[in-house]
Amino acid sequence: MKYISSTHNPLIKKLNLLMSKSRVRKKENLFVVSGDRELSRAFEMGYNIDTLFYREGYDEEIVYENSANVFELSSDLFDRVSMRSGSEEVISILEAKSHDIKDIFVNNDSRILVLEAPEKPGNIGAILRTAVAAGWDAVIIANPKTDLYHPQIIRNSMGGVFSIPVATDSADKVISFLKKNAFNISAAALDHRAKHFKRVNYQRPLALVFGTEDKGLDQKWLKKAQNIVKIPVKFPIDSLNLSVSAGILMYHCGDH
Repeated sequence: MKYISSTHNPLIKKLNLLMSKSRVRKKENLFVVSGDRELSRAFEMGYNIDTLFYREGYDEEIVYENSANVFELSSDLFDRVSMRSGSEEVISILEAKSHDIKDIFVNNDSRILVLEAPEKPGNIGAILRTAVAAGWDAVIIANPKTDLYHPQIIRNSMGGVFSIPVATDSADKVISFLKKNAFNISAAALDHRAKHFKRVNYQRPLALVFGTEDKGLDQKWLKKAQNIVKIPVKFPIDSLNLSVSAGILMYHCGDH
């Protein structure tokens, strides 16, 4: 094991860049995971470890067969680079995976959540966490605006981003994929045609589609949808947070 205590170490500079710069993550095809729970979930799902860092004095045995490089960091340095100072002991650089929509396995009983152009990493992470908890089969992000390996997505999903198949593609290609596989599309939208979410029959294979909080869904989705649904809210509130709305409908559809 090698010991590092300086912020000027090239590996530490690389770690900081990967945590803060999406373009660097994409160029290097690498990303950062902090925390034992998140890292163990990534490892269980077959992610390869490029480099592993742990806090000095960490007395639990660390066994990751695919880890090529393991480094011990001084406590001070670990706290400086950690995203959750004092609450974690391990940080790792992992190799990214492909998220091709063609790799999503579907059948006649599938339930897929589709998010069009979500921008807030915290929302995306929370939704992924709920999708895993509610037993959904996959999540597809159409017209992605945010790097899937953004640290906040990983953190807010509690590692759920590794526990469910996630694909990204253009909205047109996602629609083609759903049509090819005979999905019934239920689009959540504030539209005059929308029905109360409890008064809709959600037939499988089911695709539940959400747009952004500010703009909603593109009209192309509403034209393709078998159902347009809404969650009623009382004045003066006119809408719900995206992750809350998705959570309500994912659990409701799970009962059908």
